[in-house]
Amino acid sequence: MASRDNTAADAAYWYVPLSRALPAAIVAGMITFNPDHSPQLGFAAFGIFAALSGLATGLLSQRALPKGVERTVFTVHGVISLVAAIVALAAPNAGLGFFLFLVSGWAILTGFLELYAGFRSRGRNASSRDWLFVGALTVVFAIIILIIPPDLRQEFSGAEEGVSGVLSSSVIAVGLLGAYGAIIAVYLVIGALSLKWSAPGTPAATPAGKPAVSETPATPAPQDGNAS
Repeated sequence: MASRDNTAADAAYWYVPLSRALPAAIVAGMITFNPDHSPQLGFAAFGIFAALSGLATGLLSQRALPKGVERTVFTVHGVISLVAAIVALAAPNAGLGFFLFLVSGWAILTGFLELYAGFRSRGRNASSRDWLFVGALTVVFAIIILIIPPDLRQEFSGAEEGVSGVLSSSVIAVGLLGAYGAIIAVYLVIGALSLKWSAPGTPAATPAGKPAVSETPATPAPQDGNAS
């Protein structure tokens, strides 16, 4: 979550993480409420998420961040997401292996970019903690996706009669994508509201920059009781 030592420029950035939270929530909802955790659903959900996230990250950062390294990093971040989205939506039947490769590749690149932005801006930008958290979580997500065996298929049955199913690589990978989206969505919403609500207050100005004059009425001087 954002640091409390916010400047006005930091607070003005709040709508960017909020906009990034929306596609993360969409992918979490698409996967959570759909029993079909096939690679086709994974490609569709990831494509929509990457497209919307890339637009929000790349375009909005151009307005909200000052010209410099951080703005360049998030512009590249957005471009990578858009390219990944185009590939995912153009090849929905490419198979589980390609889905794992595409998602993990996207996560490694964007995760390390966000980590770099967070480390570089520590102490200077209130969003650095959010960038560090999201970047680290994205890299961890990439590593987990990479170590999933593509041919995993384990049948299971419950204690009750008639309860059975199959735990496959596709179920795990697509489910992890939904869980990642849910965590990111919640965290980014909290981070956005922290930035917005932590905006520094502006003290009331006085005319010509002079210090405020006390309004306490002056005490009248005592009068001499001996009248002449």
